Amino acid sequence: MVKTRLTEHAGVEYPIICGAMYPCSNPELVSAAANGGGMAIVQPVSLTVVHGFDKPDLNQGLVEGIRYIRSKTDRQIGFNALIEKGNDKYLQRMSQWIDIALDEGIRFFVTSLGKPDWVCERVHAKGGFVYHDVTTRYHAEKGVECGVDGLICVNNRAGGHLGTDSMEKMYEDLSDLGLPLVCAGGVGSEQELKEALRIGYDGVQMGTRFIATTECTMPEGYKVAIVDSGEDDIDWTVKLTGIPVSVIKTPGYKRDNPWIIRRLLSGRWKHRTRWILNILSFRRWRRMSNGSKSSKDIWSAGKSVETIHSVESATTIMRRLGESL
Repeated sequence: MVKTRLTEHAGVEYPIICGAMYPCSNPELVSAAANGGGMAIVQPVSLTVVHGFDKPDLNQGLVEGIRYIRSKTDRQIGFNALIEKGNDKYLQRMSQWIDIALDEGIRFFVTSLGKPDWVCERVHAKGGFVYHDVTTRYHAEKGVECGVDGLICVNNRAGGHLGTDSMEKMYEDLSDLGLPLVCAGGVGSEQELKEALRIGYDGVQMGTRFIATTECTMPEGYKVAIVDSGEDDIDWTVKLTGIPVSVIKTPGYKRDNPWIIRRLLSGRWKHRTRWILNILSFRRWRRMSNGSKSSKDIWSAGKSVETIHSVESATTIMRRLGESL
């Protein structure tokens, strides 16, 4: 087995993270990926709102959801905390969810957006680790100042929110910070995994590869689109969240928003506007997860589609990748 700082921090066999995805991270996918020997991340909004744990008390729903995943795997799992400012009620909920995750024994956290200092304080007090999503040197340095234990380096081949730099450039720019670096974007096969580790990364985070799995409950059309697409079929759009998101070219996608949205995103209402766009996107993706079909469906995926040629079990994929090292 290849041991890296990521495998030590996460307590897993292989330096591979099955990344958190809304709404794709259903509990069966998380547990299957964990059973394969890698780190699988719980996406709490997806778990509670989309995948059967939408209780009147969302905190209780999260507890039941985590325990349901635990009933299907005895391996380590992680937790995703989106901590962007702009909605005080949401941040209060996320604060409660982090405490619940810690109480349920989760010790590996991936933070996205925002300043993760307060998350680090709580997680470190319980002996856990916090890795932070970054796309630039500026945000990486902010993460270091906040006390994070590792950096998820989101490059220009990623699905979902993507960066602007290549995996090579990100490693070159951030390796001197001294933290474990995880390559996020463009990894869908053994060859790409090995290349990331050769460059010097402590591991990889994969999302698109784990959508095209038997355990993922996304529509079959979405999985087929991933299998049938090449990297030239991937583009970006800001329509979903106000920030570039990598998607498959479908009849429903357009790169930009109407002029009024663009104006709001560039002014003092930008945070509130982004929250509204996120809510609309959450509702659209939730309908997708329930099997609805529309010509306006927008499917997020990264350029790793180039090397994804089949729908398989997440456990099989994780083991095959790990055993190739």
